[in-house]
Amino acid sequence: MTSNDLIISLPSGLTFQLVYVEGGEFMMGDEVGDLWKECQPVHPVRVSSYYVGKYPVTQELWQAVMGSNPSGFIGGNRPVETVSWEDSQRFIEALNRHQWQSSFNLAGVFRLPSESQWEYAARGGRYSQGYRYTGSDRLSQVGWNKDNSEETREVGLLLPNELGLYDMSGNVWEWCEDWYAGEYYERYTQRDYVENPAGPQDGDDRVLRGGSCFGDAEDCRLANRDGFTPDDRLDDTGFRLVFALSWISFRIPMCKKAGGPCDRIGSLMAKIPSPFYNL
Repeated sequence: MTSNDLIISLPSGLTFQLVYVEGGEFMMGDEVGDLWKECQPVHPVRVSSYYVGKYPVTQELWQAVMGSNPSGFIGGNRPVETVSWEDSQRFIEALNRHQWQSSFNLAGVFRLPSESQWEYAARGGRYSQGYRYTGSDRLSQVGWNKDNSEETREVGLLLPNELGLYDMSGNVWEWCEDWYAGEYYERYTQRDYVENPAGPQDGDDRVLRGGSCFGDAEDCRLANRDGFTPDDRLDDTGFRLVFALSWISFRIPMCKKAGGPCDRIGSLMAKIPSPFYNL
């Protein structure tokens, strides 16, 4: 854990962690050139700073929010699976209604990562070493796949990537917010950096990333992309959270007197990663 990481506490006492991802620029897509055409061409993307889940959503967290567990491979610290994109939206809506608390007293909302946010984080953000998988060129070091597992495993057992994120290659496919279109990348071949792309306007499928415990090495490549219909429930599909900050609220009472909460704003802002308030 770093000083910029965000801890969320639920009323039940359960906590989970999100990692700060400093915004930056990267080349999105299959830079090696040996994946399918839907992963090309490589194109420049610029993303703003955000927080992303250190792990995929676990069964323990799902149970705490939803009161049930749809997974087939049972284990509190395993990723939740057999959840559709629509199921992930119901979970996120329920989580956002919870009376959770965050370190730094930040206010905001949870959502799925965009496809560009997912890939930028998987690549290690500004600290990327250019690996094929998320944190290594050796899949066995960082990802559960068909060669080393026949089922999901507890999160965080293998090595993290450059940002300290776990299980972004293998274990479970992860839903992203975007609609999926195989030819989507083609529109950016002649353009400068694309700012925070949000994917197609509509479609039939939603984006899945990362591969799974049933997948081969190509499935688990961080540039690989796929899509399924939003109501598909597969036994190797889960998701990871992003936290979107609310700019106008830091959950601090209004200032009414000297020595009150406003006198502490300076120390609070000093703890918040600077890209979130240097607007």
